[in-house]
Amino acid sequence: MRDIVDDLLRLWHSGRMGGLATIVRTVGTDSFPVGSALLVGPDGAAHGTIGGGPLEETVYEAAFQAARIGRRGLQRYNVAIGREVGSLGEGTVDIFIEPFSRRDFPEFPTVAAEIAAHRQITVFTVVWNSDPDVIGQHLITDKRHATDLIALPESDVFVCSFAPPPRLIIFGANAFAAALTTQARMIGYRVTICDARPDFASASAFPGAEVVSDWPHRYLNSLTAAGEIDAGTAMVVLSHDPKFEIPLLTIALRLPELGYLAAQGDPITHARRMEDLLAGGFDETTLARLHSPAGLDIGARTPAEVAVSITAELLATRSGRSGRARSDPAVPKAPARMGL
Repeated sequence: MRDIVDDLLRLWHSGRMGGLATIVRTVGTDSFPVGSALLVGPDGAAHGTIGGGPLEETVYEAAFQAARIGRRGLQRYNVAIGREVGSLGEGTVDIFIEPFSRRDFPEFPTVAAEIAAHRQITVFTVVWNSDPDVIGQHLITDKRHATDLIALPESDVFVCSFAPPPRLIIFGANAFAAALTTQARMIGYRVTICDARPDFASASAFPGAEVVSDWPHRYLNSLTAAGEIDAGTAMVVLSHDPKFEIPLLTIALRLPELGYLAAQGDPITHARRMEDLLAGGFDETTLARLHSPAGLDIGARTPAEVAVSITAELLATRSGRSGRARSDPAVPKAPARMGL
């Protein structure tokens, strides 16, 4: 639902009613992530997705009806044919469909504000109850919970937890940083760009990113001291200048936890970088944590192409995948997942 928060908020403020469909459970498919949501406005406009295909067409109609008549309920569908089924089995999803308006979710602006401020917020929604009047009730809390469908004696409750987004820190303000900012924000990262050169570290040049003018190693030290670096933090060095990147990488490679650490550069820059770090006392095992040169080998040249390459490697690293083509017979297929 995070990707349609702004659409939901606009509808809420309009005073009109829409229909909201949310995947709350999947069995035997990983193509439809739990928590994915589709909003259908009163005029039929759709926002978000639950995966496309025949399932989305069917669910669109159900959500549109919810927008028109206020119907709510938990529906079970077969993914392949996009039709309702009665039993839970391979290739099925449970989707909660509900009306969405000021009256149906009066607390929603609080949820939207907490998400925008990168603070933890969790929404509990009753998706089934023996009392129909209870279905669709929402409760919000700032406590962290796993996103899950919980079966209680008389209710099923969907818990949707919105943790602060992972952070990507880009060192070096240039065209590659601008392109990478766009890509990273599309996959849910909060982006900060740091550059010691005030003339380059301009907020207007990097919409959607926090821009900091400071020496990279000093800024990283301040973040570390404040406890703002964790196992989900990604860092990409785009400066290419030894006086900036070597002090920075010396600190970064000594951090116990990082989700992704990379440095851009051609083979000559990479060789010089490795020599400098080896001379600084780092061994081969430690240097293996550094993705250098950054990105997957996809023939990228332009800033936009390089941003795709680096983002792809970031995703592969985060998920523990090889980054090879999914059509490669040597790539193991993801096992079917039962439940959430």
